[in-house]
Parts: sequence; structure tokens; C-alpha cells
Amino acid sequence: MIFAAGLGTRLKPITDTIPKALLPIGGKTLLQHQLERLRDAGFQEIVINIHHFPEQIIRFCHEHDNFGLNILFSDETELLLETGGGLKKAKELLLPTDEPILVCNVDILSNIDIPSLVSAHKEDALATIVVSERQTQRYFLFNEKNHLCGWTNIATGEVRPASLAAEPAEKVLAYRKLAFSGMQIVSPRIFNVMASWPEKFSITNFYLDVLPSERIDAFVPQNYRMMDIGKIDHLHEAELFAESL
Repeated sequence: MIFAAGLGTRLKPITDTIPKALLPIGGKTLLQHQLERLRDAGFQEIVINIHHFPEQIIRFCHEHDNFGLNILFSDETELLLETGGGLKKAKELLLPTDEPILVCNVDILSNIDIPSLVSAHKEDALATIVVSERQTQRYFLFNEKNHLCGWTNIATGEVRPASLAAEPAEKVLAYRKLAFSGMQIVSPRIFNVMASWPEKFSITNFYLDVLPSERIDAFVPQNYRMMDIGKIDHLHEAELFAESL
């Protein structure tokens, strides 16, 4: 599944007329970069969620014969559902399957070895999230087994969940801080765990809430390079990055 429903507000005024997914970088749209990477990794069944200029994304895929893929669209035109809600809404398009589901953000380019990520996902984990050691304000916290234990915002000092925030500061500091990189593998049973959740929610909030009963693993790629195409003043840098992949 490709998350492509975002408004792209940080890329205005470009996204006043096109969806972020169709932003051209390195001679290809962001969506084309993702679709070709997934196709080259062996994926054939793709779900794309759409909200901002949805008809443009549908037309783009059809004009390119879906890049040789079977593409379905999860329509969030009426309400943007965030990452957790977007995944939950796409349930009927993604199931039935016994296979894990790869979920990625359309606006993150990287050199990740997708087959290695797929191989790293363990059947008993609810999810395996791609993380890296890079500077940011918000981090997932992992123990020595690379299991998710919490989240922190180092700018504000916030720590979640509340049970972890109540622990001594030195214990919290002992966890490994890793930044989310916009890609994850989820078990199909995630939809059963999400069943009681509302229509709209963040997948980060979901993961932190289910920690006591579910395992979420880290995948830290080797020699990893990534870029979030989120700001208009970074587009030249993004062009150079795309050319280097």
C-alpha cells in the first residue's frame, strides 16, 4: 500500500494544482518512483489511498497502463483518515491474504533493499518498521532486542506511553532512539487489532497503544540513505538525491 492521500501543504504553491504524489523529481513523479521500486522488488498488487486531486492520480496510473501492476484505489476524498485510518479503510482491498503487507509513504525516496526488509519481518510480529539513526525531533524507542517500547519528542521532552513516561529518566535514556523512515511491513492480522479503533487515527498512536500485547520490530537498513520530499526549498537537493539512487 502506498500512502498518497496527503495535502502536501509544505510544497505549496505546487500542490495547489497537483497532488504531492505527482510531483516530478529526477524525471519521474514521486508515485512512479515508488511503483517502479515495488514492481522491481516483485510486488504486483498495489493499493494507493487518494484524497487531494484524486482524479489526477487515477488518470496518471491509467495513462501509464498502471506500470504493469494491478492497482486499486482507496478513496478518502470525503475525509482524510491519517495513516492508521487510511490503512484500516483499505482493508477490503488488501485482504484476503496470509502474506504480510508492505506500506510506504509516497514522498520518501531511499536506497532501501526491499527484499531484505520483507525477509526480516517475523510472522509473530504485528509490524516491522523501517527506522534509522538520523537527526530529528521525534523518535521511536527500542530495547536491545529491537522491539518497540515507546516514543519521545526530544524538543518537548514528551515520552509515550504513559507507563514509560513514569519510569526513571535514566531508564528512558537507555533505549535506542531511531527515526521512522516511512516504510513498514504489517501482518494482515493488524486489521483485527484495529477493529475497535475509530475511522481516523495515526498509526503511531495505534502502535504505542497496543505495545503491551503486540510486538513491533525495528528494521535498520545497512548503508541507508533516504530523503523526505517535504519542503519546496529542498527540491533541487531532491533532484540530486533521486539521480544518485
